[in-house]
Order: sequence, then structure tokens, then C-alpha cells
Amino acid sequence: MEHTFLLEIGLEEIPAHVVTPSAEQLASRMEQFLQDQRITFAKIETYSTPRRLAVKVLGLADKQPDIKEEAKGPAKKIALDEEGNWSKAAQGFCRGQGVSPDQIYFKEFKGTEYAYVQKAILGQPVAEVLQGVDSVITAMRFPTMMRWSTNSFEYVRPIRWLVCLLDDAVIPVQVLTIKADRISAGHRFLGQDIQLSSAADYPELLLTEKVIADAQQRKEMITKQINELAAQHNWEIVIDPDLLEEVNNLVEYPTVFAGKFAEEYLSLPDEVLITSMKDHQRFFYVLGKDKEMLPYFVSVRNGNQEHLENVVAGNEKVLTARLEDAKFFYEEDQKTPIETSVDRLKNVMFHDKIGTIYAKMQRVSIIVEYLGEKLGLNAAQLKDLARASRIYKFDIVTEMVGEFSELQGIMGEIYARLFGENDTVAQAVRESYLPLGSEGQLPETEVGAILAVADKLDSIQSFFAVDLLPSGSNDPYALRRQALGIVRIALDQNWSLSLKMLQDAVDHAFNKEQSLYENTDPQHNSAEWHKFILDRIDVLLADQDYKYDIIQTVVAAKTNTFQQIFAAADVLTKHQSDSDFKESVEALTRTVRLASKNQAEISEHVDPALFENETETKLFQAVSQVKNNFAKQDLDEKYLALASLREPISAYFEETMVMADNQQIRSNRLSELNLVAELTLAFGALDNLNVK
Repeated sequence: MEHTFLLEIGLEEIPAHVVTPSAEQLASRMEQFLQDQRITFAKIETYSTPRRLAVKVLGLADKQPDIKEEAKGPAKKIALDEEGNWSKAAQGFCRGQGVSPDQIYFKEFKGTEYAYVQKAILGQPVAEVLQGVDSVITAMRFPTMMRWSTNSFEYVRPIRWLVCLLDDAVIPVQVLTIKADRISAGHRFLGQDIQLSSAADYPELLLTEKVIADAQQRKEMITKQINELAAQHNWEIVIDPDLLEEVNNLVEYPTVFAGKFAEEYLSLPDEVLITSMKDHQRFFYVLGKDKEMLPYFVSVRNGNQEHLENVVAGNEKVLTARLEDAKFFYEEDQKTPIETSVDRLKNVMFHDKIGTIYAKMQRVSIIVEYLGEKLGLNAAQLKDLARASRIYKFDIVTEMVGEFSELQGIMGEIYARLFGENDTVAQAVRESYLPLGSEGQLPETEVGAILAVADKLDSIQSFFAVDLLPSGSNDPYALRRQALGIVRIALDQNWSLSLKMLQDAVDHAFNKEQSLYENTDPQHNSAEWHKFILDRIDVLLADQDYKYDIIQTVVAAKTNTFQQIFAAADVLTKHQSDSDFKESVEALTRTVRLASKNQAEISEHVDPALFENETETKLFQAVSQVKNNFAKQDLDEKYLALASLREPISAYFEETMVMADNQQIRSNRLSELNLVAELTLAFGALDNLNVK
């Protein structure tokens, strides 16, 4: 017989961003619990609202399967006494397993015979197993946890009720003082408590009390209502997926409505209007036929149509107040010139251990000067880059950004244009903050891209220099995101950017103006931040499903550009299926290992006069030919050239004793092998490749 099981955890309102991952976590933990208890099932359905997390398990088995288990006891010499009778140790072992000594048999384990028994474990009924489901509830973890009453127990929000039903029977489960029952809560304002006669009634019965427990169903209702509203008014309502997810997790019974605001606020930049509506009020904004902003907004009520006009009026009042503030800030900010705002940054701390934002901008100005020239910007671009780097943080002290921090950079671009900066400089001010997330939008212009890299480089170097390194999951200054941003920008811009160039840029700034680095010595922890950036490359490569050994190989090429590292991963992946890949890599890595272990004996030059056999000469000639063409070849051609050395290397090792007694000959042979080893550095540490 198959069963249906329902577990619902009733809570005070959960933060919207926590609802969906918490529901998924509950389903995952329930699945693991059933697997651990050897209970089979058909599927698990997930339900969630701001006030509840629930799972319904369908096709649940009647009981655990019976199993037989082998138990290992004492060694044979201990299990039997001198007369061949069962010893007390053997008898105690059998009592512990619930069997008689007659069931003992002996098996050899690691050269010694031991006593074993087979014991049968009868499967428990599912109703008994599920009495332990409280462990699923208490094991849940959340981004924020809280205590309530006098309890030491922590949870996302206080638990108010539990429903735990196996078909039509309540499973006796308790968390703190909350005992499981069959009573669930309806909508906080529109419904009443409801008694579930069986697990199968969920979630349909909740609908009678104005609760839509299926999150996907609620989301579809919201989308449908928005689209109907748009069609009715000939609007385009922009449905942002993240906002839709958030709004969906704020309501149990959604009703979409539209409101309006005064047209005078349309004089504000669109970004200000959108931020005021979307980020602060969780409103969807409205566009006309020509994609222009219209003085309307769309929101979602947690309730029905009754008294909706009061809800609309209240939301209009709140939005109008916020827009009025924004209008005031916008007008006031335009009275303060950029240079005045920049000067104010002398009193704004970037970090108390590092210094002011003004000093940071000065360091960045020197770094971009170096990077801009190295990366081939023309004179006009260098001029724009210099200007952008001197002002790009000015909007931090504006009234608008003080109130709407999400607009940092965006308002910088808008104000820069209003104050007469050219398009390149203004766009670079905004792009200096990009990307905003691990997969966020990247700068489009070279000027903006270099400014973004320089700003992130200075932040990483500065925090490492004062020993504020990320540890574990703790990264309060988002340095991982910034390091990842540097790599992604370099790859997107197709730059020949390397760790060496980044370090050289910082050293250039330090040498030019040491006073800007009073607390942030560029050499302190430099190796650590180099590795930190390489670790981000490791993450990017892993996300793109490169094999672990290839990642370890190419990331070891610390002197290569970021593009070369990724290209090397591509080439090695491409050739891994070659018939001679294993033999070629083994031949090359043999030279690498010998050369790396004996660096003290290696010289810069190889003397052919010291060769004692023909294989030394042939290898030297082959390597010289490869080396002569190496610089002008792409990585694929370089790999094929290195692979062509397989036969001369193999012949060399068959005929040549590298570690000869004669020190001069030994050094010459190691130096010859080092020529090969140095060429392989184009791909990193080939000895990390797994070719077994």
C-alpha cells in the first residue's frame, strides 16, 4: 500500500529572499531523511508562502524493507576457549546482535579469522519511522536565525504550528512546545484556521481560506494579472524576474493593482524612478509604446479586491513622498560642481586602515596611466581615462546616492554629463563599478574597463597589504567578486593582461608617489593576492567544466596572461584524445621533473661539444628548431611542436645517462633538458596532468 505524507511548518512571516531556498532545503532534507531510513517514495512536492514551508510526499512505501546484515565479532582464537567452546567474548557478541552462538561462522579478514553472524533487521512501519521527522525540521539552516521566548533553539522565524499527516493520521511529532496536528492557518486577514482531514487535501483545501500554497501557481497568477492590466491600458509592464520572485514570496493570495504618480516626476532620470519603484517599493514600472516611462506603477496586494482603492491610495502616497525627496536631491546635487564633490572625498574614509577615497582615486589615477599605455590606448583614450580616474567616485557624496545607494556610479554618469564631461568619461564613471556580481554586466568601453580593473586592483592590493584577507566564506569587502571581475574584464577585452602587469602597475604607482602607500606597502602579501586572483581563474575554469588536472596545469603558469591560461586549457582539452597524448606528456614531464629537481646545476647555455652520443645532438637540433619558431606560433601550434619532441626525447633517455658522474657533462645534459622544460611553461605545469 502506498501512502501520502504531509509536513507543514507554520511560521511568522519569512523574509522574501529566504522563502524559495528554504522550501528547496526542506524538500532536500526530507528526501535525504527518507533515503537514510530506506523508505521509498514516488516524488516530493514543495509548497511555500511567507508563513509556511511544506512538503507532500507521494507514493510512500508502507514500511522499511527487511534486510540482512553481517556483523563482525572477535577473532577466532578469542571466540573459542582451549576446549573449543564458545568463550564469554563470543557469547557477549551474540547477545549484542540478538542471535545465538550456533549462528557464528568464521571468515578471514586481513590474514586473521574472525567470528561473523548474519542478523535480520525487520523493517519498521512508515508511521513509526516518520516520528523522527522532527530532525528534518530542526536541522534546517537559514541566512539569518533568531530565538524567541525563553528558547535557546534558533530558526528563521518563530514556529507557530506544525501539520504532520500520514494519509489521515496525525504523526506525533513535537518541536519545542509545538505539537503536530492537522490544523493549518488560513490567510492572515481573509481566512481562518482549517482542519485537514488528510494529507491529500493539501493544498486544495487551503485555497478555500485564501491561501495559494503552490509558489509557481501564485507566480503564474501574478504574471497573468499583470499581462491583463497591460493589455487593458496598452502598456508595457516590465516584469523583472527577481522582483517577481520577491513579490511572489510576500503574498499568499495575490491581487495585482495599478497606481499613478504626478507627471512632473518624469523629469527625473529613469534610473531614479525605477529604483524608487522597484528596489524601494517593490513596484513594477510601466512603459509606453515608444519605451518611454509613464507615470504609473503596478504592485501586488496580499489579499483580494475588497477596499483596493485604499491600498492604491496608500501606495501612491508613499511613492510620491519618495519621488519628492528624489526630485529635491536631484536639483540640489546639480548646484555642487564635480571638483567640489571630489574635494569632499578627502574627508570620506575608504577604510580606516587604508585611508580616504580621495587617496584611493589618486593611486588609481597612476595605475590607469600605466595600464592604459601598456594595453595600447590612444592619446584621446588616455586623456579621457586620466580625467575619469580623477573624478569617478565623486557621486558618493551627492545627496541622491546618500539616499539611493544603489545608484552609485549610475548617478555619477548622469551628473558627469550634466556638468559637461564627454560621453567616454561619463560612461567610464559608471563602468568603473562593473561587474556588480559574479556574472554581472561588464564594461563596454576600454576606458571604463581599465578604470574598473584599476579600482578593483587597488582595493585587493590595499586590503591584502593591511592583512584584511578573505577567509573561508567570510569576504566582507567582496574581494572575490572584484578579483573575478578583473579576470572577466581582461578576457572580455581580449587584453594581454597578466599578474606581472598588475603588480608592475602597483609598483609603478608606489615608485611615483610613495606617500599614497603609507599604510599599504605593495610588496606585503603580494604573493597572496596573486594566488587569490589565480584561484578565481581556477573557479572560472571549473565552472566551464574543464578537468581538474588541466586546471591545475594551466593555473600554475603564473607568468602567462589570463587569456593564455584559458587558451592553454582549451588546447590541452582538445588534444587529450590524441593517440599520442599520453606518451608526449610523459616524455615532456620527464624533462620537466629532472630540470626542476636540479636547478642548481643548470646553466644558460648548452655546449654541443660535450655531447657523447647522437641522441643528444638530435634532441638539441629538434629543440632549437622548435624554439626558433615558438614565439610566432599560437598555442595549438606550440603544443604540436612540443609533441613532436616525443621521439627524440624518448631516444635520448634510452641512450643517455643524464646524471653522469662527470659534473660538466651532467650539467650540460640537464641544461639541454631545461630547454624543453622552459618551452612547456607555455602551458603551465605539465607534470600536473593525469595521463595514467
